[in-house]
Amino acid sequence: MGRENSAEEALKLLRSRVCDPGFVFSVFSEGLDSNYSKLKFIVSSSVTEACNNSVLLLGPRGCGKTAVMELVLKDVLVEFPDMISVIRLNGMLHADDNCAIKEIARQLCLEHQLSFSKMVSFDDNSQFMIAMLRECGLAHKTIIFVLDEFDLFSQGKQRLLYSLLDAMQSVSSQAVVIGVSCRLDADQLLEKRVRSRFSHRKLLFLPPSKEESERLFKHIISLPTTSDLPDRYATEFNAKLHDILMSKRFKEIFEALTISDSTVSHLLKFLFCVVTQMDMKTGLLSIENFETARSIIQRQPKMEALQDCSILELYILVCMRRLEAKEESSYNFNSIMKEYKTIHDSFQTSDYYSRSVCLRAFEHLLQRQLVCFSDNRGNSQSVEFRPVKLLVSFHELHLGLKAYRSCPAILQKLMSA
Repeated sequence: MGRENSAEEALKLLRSRVCDPGFVFSVFSEGLDSNYSKLKFIVSSSVTEACNNSVLLLGPRGCGKTAVMELVLKDVLVEFPDMISVIRLNGMLHADDNCAIKEIARQLCLEHQLSFSKMVSFDDNSQFMIAMLRECGLAHKTIIFVLDEFDLFSQGKQRLLYSLLDAMQSVSSQAVVIGVSCRLDADQLLEKRVRSRFSHRKLLFLPPSKEESERLFKHIISLPTTSDLPDRYATEFNAKLHDILMSKRFKEIFEALTISDSTVSHLLKFLFCVVTQMDMKTGLLSIENFETARSIIQRQPKMEALQDCSILELYILVCMRRLEAKEESSYNFNSIMKEYKTIHDSFQTSDYYSRSVCLRAFEHLLQRQLVCFSDNRGNSQSVEFRPVKLLVSFHELHLGLKAYRSCPAILQKLMSA
């Protein structure tokens, strides 16, 4: 197999891995303390011990709540093929109680090959659900209710949640309710009568740590040596990848990538960009692929806007940053001019402009939305006297100055001071 053919096969493999949640999160399913193991134990025990359970999967979006749950359901369905039915609801679609209970009845009818009528009332559908829970319990069959966007079901009178959890109090029923929500206080939104019937089990999903992220990278983009790919090529590819992951440049890229978003979904988007940038001639990844991917996925309009600023506008931004560092709660154009004059007097810079020129540059920054007024109460005041605030973070301004081709050295010195 030629090098280019090997590279094409490797690219297909890596792309399929990045797009396969089951493969991605299998690295986090190891160990008894993992959320995968805990959730699988809850679901499996409901099937084997014929009991009812309820659990909430909580955490920020993109941390793998749904992916881990689907991985658990897939494994449990293989382990107990004829003993489980899965009913899926989404709060974005079924937050209305009537709509939700009708959808449950529809899916139960579809699962058990029964006729379904759209004209049935809420009470009749509730009775049907209770009867199905009882019949399935007697047949040792567990019904798993997946409530995505669980917090949306807690709006209104919560009749669905009450009916469902109340039906699960019966000894003859056999069911599991899995709620998925990005709100950490989702259980606190429940009414007292609903909360008293909930088991209060919660699994918290958080963005991976630095060590877990590096393990995830290796898990996804390392080539297996026991595949159709040549052993020599796979070994060379993995050795090159190891060198990249251990390099200082990669650690800087990773730090910049995760400073704003360290969720798994963000990392997967980054890895997909990395593998698509791979050189097909050499068939290997390079540190440049990681840098290009970061610039693609982490496009920052404010930093791009800084590249179009004049030297004077950069001085104004740095002056505002210094005023904020001095913890001045409120400042205006006049305060900025005083700081600008202080810098000029201290360092005797050649970049010193008149007040009218500075005011024009300041107004340009307002138009570019790099600066804004801190309140709207002084609309009748002149621009010079209205309080303002900086819309560029220290990190963005620091990187913007480093990337600016003709940035005066004094500005970078002032930023690091």
